[in-house]
Amino acid sequence: MAAALTHRRVLNVAIPIVLSNATVPILGAVDTGVVGQLGEAAPIGAVGIGAIILTALYWVFGFLRMGTTGLTARAAGEGNGPEVAALLSRALLIGAAAGVAIIALQLPLFWAAFRLSPASAEVEGLARQYMAIRVWSAPAAIAIYGITGWLIAQERTRAVFAIQLLMNGTNIVLDLLFVLGLGWGVGGVATATFIAEWSGLALGLWYCRDAFAGTDWRDRARVFDPARLRRMTVVNVDILLRSLLLEAVFVSFLFWGSDFGDVQLAANQILLQFLHITAYALDGFAFAAETLVGQAMGRRDRPGLRRGALLTSGWGLAICAGLSLAFALGGGAIIDVMTTAPDVREGARHYLPYMVAAPVAGIAAWMLDGIFIGATRTRDMRNMMAVSFVVYLIAALTLVPALGNHGLWLALLISFVARGVTLGLRYPSLEAEAEAIPPAAA
Repeated sequence: MAAALTHRRVLNVAIPIVLSNATVPILGAVDTGVVGQLGEAAPIGAVGIGAIILTALYWVFGFLRMGTTGLTARAAGEGNGPEVAALLSRALLIGAAAGVAIIALQLPLFWAAFRLSPASAEVEGLARQYMAIRVWSAPAAIAIYGITGWLIAQERTRAVFAIQLLMNGTNIVLDLLFVLGLGWGVGGVATATFIAEWSGLALGLWYCRDAFAGTDWRDRARVFDPARLRRMTVVNVDILLRSLLLEAVFVSFLFWGSDFGDVQLAANQILLQFLHITAYALDGFAFAAETLVGQAMGRRDRPGLRRGALLTSGWGLAICAGLSLAFALGGGAIIDVMTTAPDVREGARHYLPYMVAAPVAGIAAWMLDGIFIGATRTRDMRNMMAVSFVVYLIAALTLVPALGNHGLWLALLISFVARGVTLGLRYPSLEAEAEAIPPAAA
């Protein structure tokens, strides 16, 4: 019998994710601060560029986290233990294969990255040194996506927090030792991350030890079952296409913003951090929606699905309302922390009202993403993102010439609303599916 759906259960899933997310910017600050002690600009730029390139390569496989969560939550809701174990094996195999492919193709990949984002010879040389070390942990970094998704699907988010804490804590301690203590420079930062990512994978596998205690995880017939592999592929490709469209929105936003000059471009970049703060704060409740909705879908429990969606969305709405209030009252102070340039501060303050509106404008889109991932309704996510992207382009092409940067921010907020509305229109069919489709065969 399923555990009761309560506020406590939602918070037990969400809070460790929120705490986990809070450790991410700390690591970035330490990486930058440590190389900053070397007294030269080039190492700071090299670590920044190298980390961005590798993160972008790994991000391509971010679908593995979301897809694994949705599929595993449904299998858990069905009581299909063998499939839960097999999904872990598939995720780990995909992570390993993707990581090995990046290692094998590192030379052309890095060459292409530096052609797209050229840097000085000194910075590029140091960045290549950084990436040449850190790339060897690519299998671990990508496999952790799968492990994280698998654990979240079973409401084991404290384990996810522990993995993140170990990785970031190890990275910070080794940064200080290798760079400041041993003088290894940029190579020391890369080595610290390399060790931290493999350590995170080791801890993640330890948390999965119950699955490895049985034999289902190595049942080749099940793990490589064509129908299940096909289903996993479809789900992951849909999520990848949706994510690429979402990324295209933000990339085009930055390109359009560059037309308004360096100061406004910098101000827009500062304001985008408010969206990152909102996303980090909401992640826990969106992940809770993935888990609870996925499990209810597996049980064909329509009332449970609706209660899970409402409980998690209620908490998400409260968080967004709180953030809007915080941005209205303290947004100026946040901007001052992020930049000391007077003209950038002034430019960012001028457009701060859009950040006050953003959490409320985006709440439906962000929470429905979690709900649809949990239900593995990824085709709807892909299609509605495509519609929202077109709406965004029409809005931007119409409003930017007339209103300038105001029109650009309005177009971005309109895209959030469009995504929420279009997914909302598909939600009734998601509930209907909970009763209409029988569970997968065990």
